[in-house]
Amino acid sequence: MRVNIIGTGISGLVTGALLSKAGCKVHLYEQHDDIGGVTGGVHKNGYHWDLGQLILEGFGPGEQAGSVIDELGIRDKINLIPADRVYAFPGFTIEPPEEYQGPWWRRQFLIDQFPHEKRGIKRYYRYYRRMMEVVTLARRGDSAHGIAAAFYKTVMLFHLLPLLTKKNWSAKQLMNHFFKGEEIKAVFTSILADFVVRPEEFQGLGVALVNPEPAFDKRVPLKFSWCGRQPSYHYIDGECRALVDVLAELIRSHGGDIHTGCEVVAIRTRDKKVAGIELEDGTVEPAEIVVASGGAKETFYGLLKPGELDREYRETVNHIPLMESVFMLQLGLDIDPAQYLPSAVNYYYLTYDISGAVEKLSKGIYHEGQDGYLICNPTLLSPQSAPEGKFAVTIYTVAPDKPEDFTWAEAKQDMADKLIALAEEKIPGLKEHITEMEILTPEDFRKVTLLHHHSFGGCAPVMGKTGAPYRTNIGGLWFVGAQSESGAGMNNVIEGAAKVFRMILDESP
Repeated sequence: MRVNIIGTGISGLVTGALLSKAGCKVHLYEQHDDIGGVTGGVHKNGYHWDLGQLILEGFGPGEQAGSVIDELGIRDKINLIPADRVYAFPGFTIEPPEEYQGPWWRRQFLIDQFPHEKRGIKRYYRYYRRMMEVVTLARRGDSAHGIAAAFYKTVMLFHLLPLLTKKNWSAKQLMNHFFKGEEIKAVFTSILADFVVRPEEFQGLGVALVNPEPAFDKRVPLKFSWCGRQPSYHYIDGECRALVDVLAELIRSHGGDIHTGCEVVAIRTRDKKVAGIELEDGTVEPAEIVVASGGAKETFYGLLKPGELDREYRETVNHIPLMESVFMLQLGLDIDPAQYLPSAVNYYYLTYDISGAVEKLSKGIYHEGQDGYLICNPTLLSPQSAPEGKFAVTIYTVAPDKPEDFTWAEAKQDMADKLIALAEEKIPGLKEHITEMEILTPEDFRKVTLLHHHSFGGCAPVMGKTGAPYRTNIGGLWFVGAQSESGAGMNNVIEGAAKVFRMILDESP
């Protein structure tokens, strides 16, 4: 069975690796001269930078992405380094204590910081534990069979019962239920700013899932009860590019081909079934299966003929809630930033008004870093990310894809200077120690991704909305990636690609 895959981002590569290993004749088509998409990173003069992936959730054995890594048999080919992150707010910083203080040290830290919120904090952590148990049991039930599957699902429902009254709550409602002050609410909802989703729009019960305790201290045990498990967090030694290269090698070792510099301009169909793809030079590549990744609108309105997509699928595509973009600086330094930064990944939130900050972004109003930004020091975990004696640093912040009152081309350097000035509050004298700099604006990301609207993470996690379904109404045409129903995040995208792989095999003659 021949499979043509459009795009060599992580979703396309994982799908291709699984299908080629299963014996399919796989061809991947990449419009650029290099593979990996935004997961491929930036490489210049001996420096290597990720484009924001930083630390990754769920790559451990038995976890979302980790299970796929093991299915592919490539765990021994990538070096996963346990990692965590620091959250800094205007009045306090949440960072791992030098001496480990147990799995629930963050709960005690918050009680000490907000003694008047003590009751709510304890209630939140009871909800947190229960929610993690529900997710663990649900995953075990999905992977088990027969009596074991029924057992896990029954126990899961029992654990879920006390939470059912909150199933339709937003994150804002959940936070109001537990807490009074805006500062502590922001501790648990600030990450939503990365998704450009207001707490009013995000599923309340999902707050626990975007605030796992191991994300804040790599020493926290993942298992906390017989049915309760938290996700692990890792950094890939050699950046995400290392995973890209391993997947590409696996595809080729099983007879698959990766074609670079090949832009797909059409998906060919016949009798409501996919027939292949057409390349920019007019070449037609036939296939029984086509897997597309990337932008949903760009794929289905740009590569198919009008009317080929049914009304229901079009409706979903038209209403995918997309995140906004980012403004990113890739820097090379001649000083070690570790002397100033507490972690490899450091979030600096400068406002507690998460809803207001997201609302501005959605309207095209850029905060110039004043609402918050992030500094990543990959050299701390992966020294080869910079030449000897030098250090790689990434500074970025969420930004509107199309600002309302300026263009990125005209404001590029000015915005870079402002973000560097902010970062100098954390790394003194930063500007004079920069030896290399790449400025990436939403316009630059649009060129890399060929998206009309650059959505940094893809589909935003808005209640009641979803990405494009994996299965289309055209036989043999599938859709994967961050704008698909998998949602955003490397772990979700990788798991989604594996689901599509199994669906393709199950439905093939």
